[in-house]
Amino acid sequence: MPPRNRPRPDRSPVPVPRPFSVALPPWLTHALRAQRGPVPWNAVVRGALAAGPLLLAAVLAGRESIGVMAALGAMLAGINDRPGSRRTAVHRIGVPGLAGAAGLVVGTYAGEGLGAVPLTLILTALGLVAGAVSAVGPVSSGAGTQLLVAAAIGAGMPLPEPGWQRALFFLAGAAWLIALRLVLPTPGALAHDFRFDGERVAVADVYDAIAELLAAAGGEQAGARRAALTAALDHAQDALAGPRLRRYASSSAERRLRAQYAAALPLAEAATALAWAGDALPARTAEGPRRLAVAVRTGEPCGPLPAPARSVPGLRALDDALLHAAETFDRGGKQTGSRRIDGEKTRSDNADDKRGAAPRSDVDAAPHSDTGTNPLDRGARQTAHKGLRLRPFRTKALFRTVTGQGGREYGFRVALCYGASAAVAQALHHVHWYWLPATAVFLVKPDLGPLVSRVLNRAAGTVLGALVFAGFAAVLPRPEGLVALVAISGALIPVATRHFAAQTAVVTVLVLALVMVGGEPEASWSRIGETLLACAIVLIVGHLPTPGQRGGNVRARLDAATDAAHAYLTHVLSGADDRAARWALRREAYRKLAEARAAIDRAAAELPTLARHTEGTDEVAATLERLVDTTTASAVHLDDTGRLTPRHTERLATLLDELVEQRERAGLADPPADLLSA
Repeated sequence: MPPRNRPRPDRSPVPVPRPFSVALPPWLTHALRAQRGPVPWNAVVRGALAAGPLLLAAVLAGRESIGVMAALGAMLAGINDRPGSRRTAVHRIGVPGLAGAAGLVVGTYAGEGLGAVPLTLILTALGLVAGAVSAVGPVSSGAGTQLLVAAAIGAGMPLPEPGWQRALFFLAGAAWLIALRLVLPTPGALAHDFRFDGERVAVADVYDAIAELLAAAGGEQAGARRAALTAALDHAQDALAGPRLRRYASSSAERRLRAQYAAALPLAEAATALAWAGDALPARTAEGPRRLAVAVRTGEPCGPLPAPARSVPGLRALDDALLHAAETFDRGGKQTGSRRIDGEKTRSDNADDKRGAAPRSDVDAAPHSDTGTNPLDRGARQTAHKGLRLRPFRTKALFRTVTGQGGREYGFRVALCYGASAAVAQALHHVHWYWLPATAVFLVKPDLGPLVSRVLNRAAGTVLGALVFAGFAAVLPRPEGLVALVAISGALIPVATRHFAAQTAVVTVLVLALVMVGGEPEASWSRIGETLLACAIVLIVGHLPTPGQRGGNVRARLDAATDAAHAYLTHVLSGADDRAARWALRREAYRKLAEARAAIDRAAAELPTLARHTEGTDEVAATLERLVDTTTASAVHLDDTGRLTPRHTERLATLLDELVEQRERAGLADPPADLLSA
């Protein structure tokens, strides 16, 4: 017999060795991160037709220096040539182009008439102003960058033309790219009015984002989908609000797109409220916005829209918004007045047929069937006509942003790095010293990414670009080979902007080719040394103690987001029935939150010595996002029942208490007192 006390076999699971993995620090992870997406072929074509042809025309005319200035203007404009509408591109490219032309004038005449010390002081003061203005927004940041880069080029690049001619041809290069942006259609846009292809794509993306949020409701991806919806709404709002000669839209195609965007706002509001509730939704709930997105892209009728079951306030709001959207799309199609051309029922009588056969009881029917008295229709008309801007442009608000803590921090860092690099470059007695301060500008701008990430990518990109150019310069014929290299580099810029190192490499090749066409000797190795020196200067200056509290840009963005959330919450709790104002306040709150979140993410990817100054701000932003989401859900519930549930009121009170505690831990000022009493 076997012994009774025989040991039992060990049936515990055998541990499986995990693969070796190393957690990279945030500052290194950010440096390796690259954007993804399809190749923007239309921008690639514009890049190939911009700097290269301008330089070729100047070479054929025997005015190479003029061609260099025009090609530089086109190159810097190409960096700002991002996806969007044509009108937005005029503003995004034109304003920095004007700033660059002004910088050329100032730099050229200051470099000719001043010594090294006063010139350095002038450039430092220019850096202070341009850096502070960069805190206003992306376009202002691009303008500040081109102002400083052009000023350094004007002061340090020896060219025979006077300053005003340099500025004129620089501006002509930027204007040439703007003309290409306005004239050349995007692929597939000729089937419709190609003037508004960017607006059409942006509005369609909004409806797709709404559908994705509805599909993700109740899941882990709901928060990310809500953030994607915010980005789509911001992009469409900017595309439709570009500069125009007339105050209001004069084209029927533009009016239709504005109305379709306005119709998406109540859909986005209802989708946000449903995602806040946390319950999964049937698949058919997202089908309506998807069909509307297809209708925007193709210009075809949207067809029957599946109606959701009207069981909760969020679904009833979504159903009403779908009905309104269907009516809006029909008014832009084969509709006259309020009836179909074939003489069938009015849209209000035929509403259930349009959205699919979803049963509705008399109690669940929409409270307003008359489009003249429906607050949803009235708000959409006001939004489509006047836009979402509640407050007009104010010089006082702009001045407060420039002189605030964010603007002061921007200006101080940019001025110190720009002035120090200009002083070092002139002290080295280098003839073409402009490369050092121009490089420092791209490195020190805080909105372009974390400091260490920019330095690493700039150094790697410059070395790669210089090596590539040195190889091409040894075999290419001159000047025709260099002109072809400029054209190819211009075509690669729209793709290379996805990663700062790749963009730096392409721009380095292009600039070195331009400099050689202008008559200077090949300077690849000296550019590498100057870039590494600029990286060292920016790293040292960027970590020096500064006056005031560090992280000023993050704090300023969070304060603006808190004020916007306060205005939105106050409007909703006041019971006002002005939907246009409510949507505008909601859009502003989410936009300010997105800007604050982007600034926080950049600050978190800095070295620990800098990142510690913004610790805890991500928690404040997350609480503000939940507060705005809860406010949106409260607004939808108030529309439906006229009162809030205990869940809404308790959630609002809890979030307000958390906001006070988190702002105190992060070292931020107290929120407005009336926000806490709301």
